Parts: sequence; C-alpha cells; structure tokens
Amino acid sequence: MRTSNPFLSRWGGTPDSGRAAARAGRPVGATVGGRPADDHDYLTNPYAQADQADRTGSTAVTMDDVVVRTATTLGTVVLTAVLAWLLLPVDEANLGRSYGLATGAALVAFVLAMIQSFKRTASPALILGYAAFEGVFLGVLSSTISTYIAPGVVVQAVLGTFAVSAGVLIAYRMRWIRVNQRFAGFVGAAATGFVLLLVADLLFSAFGAGDGLGFHSGGLGIVFGLVGIVLGAAFLALDFKQVEDAVAYGAPREEAWLAAFGLTTTLVWIYLEVLRVLSLFNSDN
Repeated sequence: MRTSNPFLSRWGGTPDSGRAAARAGRPVGATVGGRPADDHDYLTNPYAQADQADRTGSTAVTMDDVVVRTATTLGTVVLTAVLAWLLLPVDEANLGRSYGLATGAALVAFVLAMIQSFKRTASPALILGYAAFEGVFLGVLSSTISTYIAPGVVVQAVLGTFAVSAGVLIAYRMRWIRVNQRFAGFVGAAATGFVLLLVADLLFSAFGAGDGLGFHSGGLGIVFGLVGIVLGAAFLALDFKQVEDAVAYGAPREEAWLAAFGLTTTLVWIYLEVLRVLSLFNSDN
C-alpha cells in the first residue's frame, strides 16, 4: 500500500509489474519479513510490485539505513534549531530581524521540500537542506513562544512529541493499528479537510475577520490542534508501514533518504501541533 505522506508516496512500481513479479517471484503463502506474502500483497504493495530482477540489481535498504539517515536528518533539524535559538534572539532589539530570517528559512524549507517531493529519486543535499532551514524556523518560533507566551512549553512539546511517536510505534508493532488501504484513504481525506480549514482560517484572518474561524485561539483552537496531533500520529503509522514494506521487499538503499525525509516532516508536524495546543492551554490559564 502507499502512504499518504507525499514524500514517501513516490516509492513503488505499477500494478502490471506487480502481477509479473507475483507470477515469477514468491509463491502464494510465502512470508516476507515474517508476514504473509500472497497475491494480494503483490497487487497492493508498491515494493512487492517491483520486478524481481530490478530488486536484485541494487543493494537493498535495511532498517539500519533508515535509522541512520533519519537520525542524521532529525539531528540537522535539532542542531540548526538550537543555533537559531542562541544566535537569533527574539528580544525587542532583534525581533524584526529574527522574524524575517525565520520567515525566509520557512519559505526556503518549503521550496526544497516541494522540489524533493517531485523528484523521482532522493537527493540527500535537498533533504538535509530542508532539515537545516526547517530547524532555523523552528528555533525562532520556539524561542518566541517560550519567551512571550508560555515559558517552558518547548520542553513539554518535545516530550509530548516523543510520547506520541512512542505510542504510535508501540501501537503499530502490536498491530493495534491496522494500516491498510482504507486507513490510508481515511487519513488522506481527513488531512485534506484539515488543510482546507486551515487555509480558510488564514484567508478570513487576512481579510479582516479578526480571529478568522477561531482555529488558532481559545477552546476551538485547542480542539483543532488535538485533531492535528491525531492526524500526525496517523501519518506516522503510515510512514512506519512504508518503511517496513521497503525493508521487507528489498527497496533500493537510496530510498532510506526518502524514509528519513517523510519521518522528519511528520515529526515536525506533530511537534508544531503539540506546541500549539500547549501554548493555547497555557495562555488560556
């Protein structure tokens, strides 16, 4: 199955090549990575759909590859966030400069992410560049919230992100979450609605409607943030499924960078939503 994460959804082949691999590859009833590998697997899993000769022509990705590259990408985000926090103060004298650099960094990170999402192959330079600029944005944003809105909330948000991630991982490994085509379709539809509401809220705010639709303040903002966290957790489950399938079906090693990219973007999303909820909760109190 394909994940709804736009940066991981490019992995895989086509249904026709899947049928050929199913006929020429593993027999019905065989197992892959400890899980059944039947004809349905080959028709629905993009990694099972790759031709057997194509998979043996390159070194297959391993879980260690994914872990190392994800740690590198996330480490870049954390490092640049810390540097931005320390070197771009948000006091009154430097507020405008810091905000300007953070806004520019966010735009550059978005552009790099879009370029990578439309590429057929992973580019480590683009991915690490995205991570670096995203870290600058997160560092200034976190420093601002910690300074002017809710002191100490950043540590809580980081711990909250770890808690959500660990919970999803445990639920996924225990098979409490059934990550299938129906699950992916539901998450994709929910995320589309979520983004459309965010856009509508921004448009209402931009054209003089005060707080817009109310999604960034008060009780409604907290509820909307919680929905965002749940969606982020769902995307994380899809990412875990994609990584597991890539390893089980022998995707090329280069795809580990795409896994790192997708996991990083999802974790950044979860962090931002947790930070928003905690900030609103603390400001209301």
